[in-house]
Amino acid sequence: MMKKQLIYVVCYVIAIITLSSCAARRQTMLYLQDMEDTKEYPVIQKYEAVIQRDDKLEISVSSKNPELALAFNIPGTGGYTVGADGTISATQSNHSTTRENKPGYTVDIHGNIEFPVLGTLHVEGLTKNQLVNLITNKLKEEELLKDPIVLVEFLNFKISILGEVNRVGQFNVSGDRLTLLDAIAMAGDLTRNARLDRIAVIREYGNKRRIMWNDIRTKDIFTSPSYYLQQNDIVYVETNGRRAEQDVQRRFSFWHTMVYSISSVISLIVLITKL
Repeated sequence: MMKKQLIYVVCYVIAIITLSSCAARRQTMLYLQDMEDTKEYPVIQKYEAVIQRDDKLEISVSSKNPELALAFNIPGTGGYTVGADGTISATQSNHSTTRENKPGYTVDIHGNIEFPVLGTLHVEGLTKNQLVNLITNKLKEEELLKDPIVLVEFLNFKISILGEVNRVGQFNVSGDRLTLLDAIAMAGDLTRNARLDRIAVIREYGNKRRIMWNDIRTKDIFTSPSYYLQQNDIVYVETNGRRAEQDVQRRFSFWHTMVYSISSVISLIVLITKL
């Protein structure tokens, strides 16, 4: 009876030690540490994405008279199509068409697009609303349309996320409003080796490139010029430098646990055989 009880004890000890060796300690990461509960913080920054070279834009023009707006649209994008008999009908949306595959205007290396009837338009550096106003005013000034309704959307809004995140890669974004915290969530959150105070956003401005560092431990992140991301931004999360040290510690802990487990089992077996 005593031997049977000791065998149960041996199995229990082995199970506990094995589970302990497999359990990974997680580093507690606290974001926005200086924000107070229930306190209201004003949103002091409103942001719009700026058009860059190589962007792909969807621009549609509509009017009370659909036939007048057809000339200012890529076929199938203006909300109306012309049938073989000359009749005008509303365009049926194709839900299987992805944003990247939709027809659109690609901004060339000079920052221009070729727009129907209006010709070359310089759009680099403009926001969507500014481009809407530009096209609307030109259509009115040249008396091409009296009541134009212009819509602009990005078709290729994407960012890249590198470094100490759980899912590295390039991500396509619906819409054009994306924050740094949104990007971290898309990448599956930070790893335990990430530096919360060294998160970089690398951004291109025309022919120049700039890097901006962010600290997400503090509410000051909300006022950072890179809190709202631009298309083609690169987010890089720096390592805390402890990965190699942690790997050594994990290996040491594993072998220490194994040796201790084997020694414990041998000791218990010897004790059982002597009873």
